[in-house]
Amino acid sequence: MDVQFISLNSGSNGNCYYVGNSIDAVLVDVGIACREVEKRMKALGLSMQSIKAIFVSHEHGDHIKGVSTLANKYKIPVYITDATKKNGPILINHLSKKFVADTPITIGSITVTAFTKQHDAIDPHSFIITQNNITVGVFTDIGIVCQNVIRYFKQCHAIFLEANYDEAMLLNGHYPTHLKNRIKDGQGHLSNKQAFELYVQHKPTFMSHVILAHLSKENNTPEIAKKLFNQANHHTTITVAPRYAATEIFTIKNSLTKRDIVSFKNSTLQLSLF
Repeated sequence: MDVQFISLNSGSNGNCYYVGNSIDAVLVDVGIACREVEKRMKALGLSMQSIKAIFVSHEHGDHIKGVSTLANKYKIPVYITDATKKNGPILINHLSKKFVADTPITIGSITVTAFTKQHDAIDPHSFIITQNNITVGVFTDIGIVCQNVIRYFKQCHAIFLEANYDEAMLLNGHYPTHLKNRIKDGQGHLSNKQAFELYVQHKPTFMSHVILAHLSKENNTPEIAKKLFNQANHHTTITVAPRYAATEIFTIKNSLTKRDIVSFKNSTLQLSLF
């Protein structure tokens, strides 16, 4: 079955990412209102009943705003760490499920694996979602490119990758010094340059889609971010996720060659040795 992935919204005003297929799908974060999720899913021809789980990356409002309402309305399990739950959305107990970093969780035909990262939150995680040997990553709200980020990045066929700010725009912008430092101090967000270096240095040969995500409204533009990545796109589709709308439905067909699958498995095996 083909893998579909969509940004339903991306930015400091709200983040919500869909990965799956017409039968089984998961959301990573719901930082927009329930009605907006419903409206955008309907416009894309997707059923709310396909969503089998919500995974929460951390407790910031732009990632949890709509979690409780959506989960309660559709009785969707919410996977969340205890530390994040204490500081995050109010959930009906039987809908709350735990996840542990680096431990895969099976949701129907999908496997979701969380990993820890650097960010100014209580217990932040990012995720990779795998179906039929195809892996999609959701890598946003990352302060620095650590070994965990590199390890899981190398497994992705497609990725929502944070490119939050242009360094010159942030430096010369109107933000107060303490906020500028918070953004770029290794616990905040990835710059265009940091994201691009990760892409150039560690992109696997099978990566076909990069959706630049969580762009700052004040300190970045889609044109600047995309121009940088287009310098070395290596036959990869480069897209920018908008702040106030969903992307199109991106699809990777389940047509990996035997060589691709062997390469992917060998890459994963080598990474697991570290």
